[in-house]
Amino acid sequence: MTRPPTVAQRRVIDAADPVTGRLKGTEAQLAALVKRGLAFRHPRPPHDHFLTPAGHRIREAPEATAAPEPPAAPADSGVFTARIGGEESAVDGPSRTREVHSAWQGLLELRRMTHRDGAVDRPCGWERTHLVQAAALALEAAGHRPAAAEGPGYRVRATPQPEAVAVREPDAEALRACAATLEKAGWQVGEHTEPRTGARYVLASPRRA
Repeated sequence: MTRPPTVAQRRVIDAADPVTGRLKGTEAQLAALVKRGLAFRHPRPPHDHFLTPAGHRIREAPEATAAPEPPAAPADSGVFTARIGGEESAVDGPSRTREVHSAWQGLLELRRMTHRDGAVDRPCGWERTHLVQAAALALEAAGHRPAAAEGPGYRVRATPQPEAVAVREPDAEALRACAATLEKAGWQVGEHTEPRTGARYVLASPRRA
């Protein structure tokens, strides 16, 4: 069985950018993660380090799996979260716009780095394991408005189907626009009707090729 990362290594992993997996840490920490297959060093300058799929799995695992080590200073806990719709409170403005733009550009870079052909027109592994967040980021980055606690706007939710999310938007035209955005972002989309309510919604899955 592979030895779990140390507490210090786990802190570096947990502090990784939630979208791109970009890491910050000492050279020794980053080199140790690379050696264990939890990170890789980008071949192009500035040679940043990023989580591998195995590193992402560690990041999502309970912290109790970390091996004992003397406590260290806590890492930066700032985490970007795309709006899936229905949040109780949300702050809008130029800073949010910049955060969303940066997160989307980071996701495109992650696609380029993790696809063998360098393609950015289809979802990557991270998106397949974070379906709701990935779809919501694509919508928010394209300027669609997420729903507040009540009222109009998109809502992205998980579904029982593997690799599929449901996008709901009470305005039919806005729903079609959401579908077009996801299709452009590399998702397969289809419009469906709720059997009981008759409400229309979009079912979206990451395209593989």
